[in-house]
Amino acid sequence: MTISDTTRGLNPTTIGPATMRAVQYTRYGRPEVLETVEVPRPAPGPGEALVRVAGTTFNPVDATVRAGYLTEVFPVDLPHVPGIDVSGTVVAVGEGVPVDLIGRGVVAFLPMTGPGASAEYATVPAELIAPAPTTIPLTDAAALASSGLTAWQAIVEEAGVHAGQRVLVNGAGGGVGSFSVQLAAAAGATVVATASARSRDAVAAHGASQVIDYTTTPVARAVTEPVDVVLNLVRTSPEETAALVSLVKPGGVFISTTTPGVEPAGADVRTVSLFVRSDAAQLARLAQLVDAGDLRVDVSARYPLEELATVHGLGEAGELRGKVVLSPTRAGGDQS
Repeated sequence: MTISDTTRGLNPTTIGPATMRAVQYTRYGRPEVLETVEVPRPAPGPGEALVRVAGTTFNPVDATVRAGYLTEVFPVDLPHVPGIDVSGTVVAVGEGVPVDLIGRGVVAFLPMTGPGASAEYATVPAELIAPAPTTIPLTDAAALASSGLTAWQAIVEEAGVHAGQRVLVNGAGGGVGSFSVQLAAAAGATVVATASARSRDAVAAHGASQVIDYTTTPVARAVTEPVDVVLNLVRTSPEETAALVSLVKPGGVFISTTTPGVEPAGADVRTVSLFVRSDAAQLARLAQLVDAGDLRVDVSARYPLEELATVHGLGEAGELRGKVVLSPTRAGGDQS
């Protein structure tokens, strides 16, 4: 029996209603452009799986794309459904995708410019799918995708953090910061982290030895010893960026997901601008760490998907901590 024969009876037209609820925007602008609509449910194409969405997340880049600030970097077709993180259950597969994926809980980091997961169903390239961790709610697993991968690629892949090193995570109160602190601490490094008072306790619980309140103390002044690694997760001025780079020991590395660093003339310091990529194998490893109890997924708030505009507004106002997860309220069944 071929894959196409096996999946013919599981065509999306036979597994539920032909439409779904989704949140989309038809023009760039403020959070108010996000609206809940009824649209045709997608069908998985070759190499794709159809996922009944349990959870998606808010990422700052979602708001930046929605506002129209990244049209040259991340051009999207309008109307656009946002949401680059997805967790859920596979309900159908396209040609070339093993049918034994159907019924499994999965997690994925979706392409930045494609249709997102702020909907009841989403099509996902099968090559991006990893098994979801089983020790946390499937809805919460969405928080692991892009943020966990960013942290892994910074701390493990680029920096190669190991025991005895000192690591500074600038912006540890967010989702990427949470995972970065944990991964660096688990590797045996001493972690210095910046966070506001709102996030201090959570960041310390994740393994930071020192938490600097950046709202009251300049980071470069508070860090009194050189560090092997600086991971910068917040937008910084040229002066602030240079000050962070100056904290790195010879042979060390400055990694930024935002403002690029400049290597000082004559200094043995490497600078990296990190652009996260989807990697199913790395995501599967992160899920294994969660199930082993070695990595915590810190979900600070949960909202129904229909409140995505509210969440975007809170995010732009700097009022969110950690990861915020949103879940559809009608498809049901996978949000426990």
